[in-house]
Amino acid sequence: MPNAFSTHVTNPSTEYPQAWERASKVKLLVLDVDGVLTNGQVWIGADGKEALKAFDIQDGLGIKLLEQSGIPTAIITGRHSKMVSARCEELGIKQVHMGVENKALALDQILKSMGMTPKDCAVMGDDWPDLAMMKSAGFRVCPAQAHESVKEYVHFVTTRAGGNSAVREVCDLILKAQNRYEELLNKACQ
Repeated sequence: MPNAFSTHVTNPSTEYPQAWERASKVKLLVLDVDGVLTNGQVWIGADGKEALKAFDIQDGLGIKLLEQSGIPTAIITGRHSKMVSARCEELGIKQVHMGVENKALALDQILKSMGMTPKDCAVMGDDWPDLAMMKSAGFRVCPAQAHESVKEYVHFVTTRAGGNSAVREVCDLILKAQNRYEELLNKACQ
């Protein structure tokens, strides 16, 4: 494993030895939203509708860095949200599936449309509704605060919680495992 400067510390390879190899094969990152890209809180306004979501800016940069390296990101979430639509548009995420009840079916549709297999993707979720779509993924990941049953099921648990740079931690791991991190870091330093 190369030694690379990182602002994020990932879990030691001794704890998750398969993570490095699995991350090296990722061609698509698939994310749940609430509890992964956000801290999982849902703010409801006086009108009874979702009023606010907070997204981590470093997660956004990680997604953009993956995209620059030819690794797109897809979103599969059970909720509808104008805020998620806006954030995905800002990040250039083209595969955005909201209001999804069967996340495994949505993932199959995405993979078919992109000519990929489940083994080509990393899937990051935090709770039971994500387990079915994670089942066949080549790299299963969850944030630190994920439900215990999800943690037992994944190949890698981030040190950070959802909405607090957990996605960036996964993006950095993928970039490092694919020997792309140093080049991107050097470009940023110029």
